Amino acid sequence: MPRAKVTSKGQITIPAEVRKAMGIEAGSTVNFWPNEDGSFRLQRTISIMEMEGCLAGFVVPKSDEEMNALIAQHAWELDEATKSSAEQTAESEAA
Repeated sequence: MPRAKVTSKGQITIPAEVRKAMGIEAGSTVNFWPNEDGSFRLQRTISIMEMEGCLAGFVVPKSDEEMNALIAQHAWELDEATKSSAEQTAESEAA
């Protein structure tokens, strides 16, 4: 398990194997995300340039109406996914 010693100034050197695995280079920035148990998770911050291609295949809506239709469809899908089976049973019994 990689380890690092904290200096009197509160600094650490991230072990080489961790830097390599996380793609951390000189000048990189990292975020420390708190976990519920009081520990922290380290995450490399990526630049906007590194995000190139992350939306490949995403079709941009051509109009406000198309965007509104996509939002409405997504809202309906979320609503359907969260309905309990008890409601569905009650509806089918009433029919």
